[in-house]
Amino acid sequence: MSDNQGGFTLWFTGLPCAGKTTVADKVAEELKRMGLRVERLDGDIVRQGLTKDLGFSKEDRDKNIERVTFVAKLLSRNGVATLVSFVSPYREKRQYARESTTNFIEVYVKCSLKVCEDRDVKGMYAKALRGEIKDFTGIDDPYEEPLKPEVVLETDKETIEESANKIMEYLKNTKFVEKGSEKIV
Repeated sequence: MSDNQGGFTLWFTGLPCAGKTTVADKVAEELKRMGLRVERLDGDIVRQGLTKDLGFSKEDRDKNIERVTFVAKLLSRNGVATLVSFVSPYREKRQYARESTTNFIEVYVKCSLKVCEDRDVKGMYAKALRGEIKDFTGIDDPYEEPLKPEVVLETDKETIEESANKIMEYLKNTKFVEKGSEKIV
């Protein structure tokens, strides 16, 4: 482990099923392999514990992001590479996370709605389209695309490895990780 590791927050945002968790997990593996302290905060997992009392209204989504931001703030300021993967559909709350955490890096996991629907093994998009789920991001609740993300992934056009490598290159170029480590294969 690096004793002088600087913390940072990689904030993965995008539509449901865009690939946020998949790419974040791949990047986390590589950062751990490099000896960094890494923590993952993932929407599905956090909602089982820290935010299980919240629903999906705008107010509850905002509270969800505020709680996750608080945890990311504690981790990143204490030298932990914190990888957060949440839909986080509202720019205002992502800006709040940016202002609250150490070394915030917004990663826009861009993917077409059609591909997200095709990837949806839980059938959530189909339920939302039938009106069985209300306030579903991308269907009847908006997703506000990032205006100036540090990294843009196009997961409907790139492999997982290509997307993960884009992030690793950004981290190397901004000196959050040392240059010279191999690409993710």
